[in-house]
Amino acid sequence: MSTIVTRAGKGSALSFAEVDGNFTNLNTDKVEGQSASVDSEIALFSGTGGKTIKRATTTGVLKASSGVIAAATAGTDYLEPPSGTAILKANSGGALANATAGTDYLAPPSGTAILKANSGGALANASAGTDYVAPGTATTFTADQTFNSTRLKLAGSTSGSATLNAPAIAGTNTYTLPPDATTLGYRNVPQSGSDKTTSYTLATTDIGEFVGVGTSGSITIPNSTFAAGDIVSIFNNTTGNITITCSITTAYIAGTNTDKDTMTLATRGVATILFISGTVCVVTGNVS
Repeated sequence: MSTIVTRAGKGSALSFAEVDGNFTNLNTDKVEGQSASVDSEIALFSGTGGKTIKRATTTGVLKASSGVIAAATAGTDYLEPPSGTAILKANSGGALANATAGTDYLAPPSGTAILKANSGGALANASAGTDYVAPGTATTFTADQTFNSTRLKLAGSTSGSATLNAPAIAGTNTYTLPPDATTLGYRNVPQSGSDKTTSYTLATTDIGEFVGVGTSGSITIPNSTFAAGDIVSIFNNTTGNITITCSITTAYIAGTNTDKDTMTLATRGVATILFISGTVCVVTGNVS
């Protein structure tokens, strides 16, 4: 660094030669840069004179060796990431590499599905009907099933039902219900549709329900339609009598031994029909 003569150091005013010498020294020691640069660009010394700055041109990961910046070498100065997009592993040398599906990890199967693990431990798509019951599929159980729940609920938009079928091999069916607070079947007698205002023939869909009869309505009991134990009730919801036509082979009024072809159900009266068989029934209630 050149010496600068100052007035305070000299103790008197500087001569013109001393002032010119100071400017010459400052000009000699100045550091010169480039005519243009990029904001935040790294500046490096150019040459060994220590007075010229140049723009850095190195691209990549940088390293410094004795103060000199150079590009770092992948695999020597740092672990080079493998190409492509994949799950990574470290090999025996510590370098990163792409892991191999089926060797380094379980590869997910293609598509979108419920997954299972096969005998080799690899993942595969599970098959509906074989590995699981597909939702919305009717299921038939061929072995004993235990449902550990507070209740088995049948839910639908308007109604639900459960059918207990007889076994394929003839035998005794035993359905065991808990002894307390058990409800089986209807807790009331539902109405089978709206009141009938024309001639209506009873159907098996009316079993366990009551059929209301309105003005101009009448009822027919068909033959060979119902089975032993079926019950249907009739309500006369009019101000007059209505007629019950007995097309069934034999129809008795309870407590009598006369086969009736027709019966009269009194106004606001109720009659209950018990089928002894498909061809025989007994009617109780406000009938004559």
